[in-house]
Amino acid sequence: MKHKHSLVGISILRVIRKNIGATAVLLVSVCGVVLASLAPPWLLKQIVDSNLMPKKTEGLMTLALSYVAAIAFAGLFDFLKAVILTVLGQKITFEIRAEMMCKLQKLPALYFSKNDSGSVTSRFMNDVDTINAMFSGGIVGMAVDCFKIVGIVVSIWMFSPRLGIMTLALLPVIAFVTRFFQNRMFGAQVDNRVQTAKLSGHLSESLKNFRMIKIFRKERFMQGRYRTMLDENFGTIGKINFYDSIFPPVVQLIRVTAIALVVVLSTKELHFLGITTGMIAASIELVSNLFSPIETLGMEFQSIQSAVSGVRRVNDFFREGEEADKTVSLRASDIIPDRSALEIRFNNLSFSYDEGVDVLTEIDLVVHPLEKVTFTGRTGAGKTTLFRLVMGLLEPVSGSVTINGVDVHIIPNAEKKHIFGYVDQNFFLVRGTIADQISLKDASIPREAIINAIETVGLGDYVEGLEKGIETEVEGDALFSQGQKQLLSIARAIVSDPPILLLDEMTASLDSITEEKIVTVLQKAGFERTLLAISHRPSSMLSSDAVVILENGCVRDIGSPAELLERDEWYRNYVSGERLAD
Repeated sequence: MKHKHSLVGISILRVIRKNIGATAVLLVSVCGVVLASLAPPWLLKQIVDSNLMPKKTEGLMTLALSYVAAIAFAGLFDFLKAVILTVLGQKITFEIRAEMMCKLQKLPALYFSKNDSGSVTSRFMNDVDTINAMFSGGIVGMAVDCFKIVGIVVSIWMFSPRLGIMTLALLPVIAFVTRFFQNRMFGAQVDNRVQTAKLSGHLSESLKNFRMIKIFRKERFMQGRYRTMLDENFGTIGKINFYDSIFPPVVQLIRVTAIALVVVLSTKELHFLGITTGMIAASIELVSNLFSPIETLGMEFQSIQSAVSGVRRVNDFFREGEEADKTVSLRASDIIPDRSALEIRFNNLSFSYDEGVDVLTEIDLVVHPLEKVTFTGRTGAGKTTLFRLVMGLLEPVSGSVTINGVDVHIIPNAEKKHIFGYVDQNFFLVRGTIADQISLKDASIPREAIINAIETVGLGDYVEGLEKGIETEVEGDALFSQGQKQLLSIARAIVSDPPILLLDEMTASLDSITEEKIVTVLQKAGFERTLLAISHRPSSMLSSDAVVILENGCVRDIGSPAELLERDEWYRNYVSGERLAD
């Protein structure tokens, strides 16, 4: 199922509906900022024309206090605007990330096969942060600056249409100069970030491989590369400093020139503008105020440009196809009432990650009750993919995998832990205690089951010897060796007493002594269970009831270890130690 709506738009509207009062205050603050920023020049005009030029003190104090109050109110409204935008922005960020996490739980396993964790994390963090920046500073800030510019131009036009025309002519000049410098500063800053990352990477590479660099005498080569990157970065920083230092004087020069032009054209000799002294003072302040919003408009526009890609990526994520709803009310006990009568069938099973590239093709075989089956073959033959299809994590292109006639793909995920126990090549720790490593913080798993699982894999004495036993906090990898982690992985797989165990090349990185211990534990754990294993170790294959050899996504041969030793040359060479290259 795909969503056609915009997650970002929905989240913003939802936050606004939940915070009507804050949104109303935000609108008032925006209007207040614009109006309060335009009031001081008009008050200054009144002070000059009505009090300073006629030298009248009556009402001067009131005007002066009004001038100060207008500036204070502008600051107050600006403060309110910033606070409310920050609060609403954080709520929008929270809403988007919460919805994205809900979406993440509904995505099929195929999505994670095609997208690495770094890419997904970037959408949650970087892209959502750019959306927050766009809302809290980009769009609203741009609206405020546009209103300010319009208000300033209208105010000046009311003083003098000629001065208003001059101001309109000045706008593109300011905008061009600002955009010119900002684009070059932004480009140089991007180059600087890229070059800094390269410098850090080179330094990390040098420290990590210092032995190899010393052995092969590559010190000068590495130093030369570093010097070249350092020179490039130095030049880029020089550009940033140049643009950063020249931009303010250029803007100041344009501002001074514009103010001088207003003053000259207002003199008695020219009297081109036909405005009073108060209007001249007010116009000077308005022209000065004109530069600030135009300068910030460029930065806000860049922020919005950057956020647009973030909005698109987040919405694309939200529109990803979801895992099919499994509304069938199936229970594990209904599917497998008797584990001694459990049968797994692969019915002409085919699968491909991308169109035209078949990973598995027409796999057709039967796993009998309580049978121990090992799948082997060269790297890329499709063994791990086959396991994912068995657990219903992937949907086949054609065919099916059934357990006692029930398609595994329609089994509810909540029931799968009571059917499958999966032991991966790597054991991934979670935050929490030893008990949490086994139960994954599942409150439905009793403490006795956790203790029994630990005892079954032979870690009972070791865990009991710790100060807090199974309640010992696990921090980092220091508490358990690699072999003990594999035992914990088995305990995690069997704690729910599943009738099917799936073992994915779990002894590949272990020494022969540890492997022998793990195999013994697996034989104990596999008692009265159907066991499917992926293995390249002959010792594991020899203890199986059947071995399935996969090649190019197809079943090349199948039989007992003894049968394959007699008829299959590849398997015979493999077991005898003449392992063919993957």
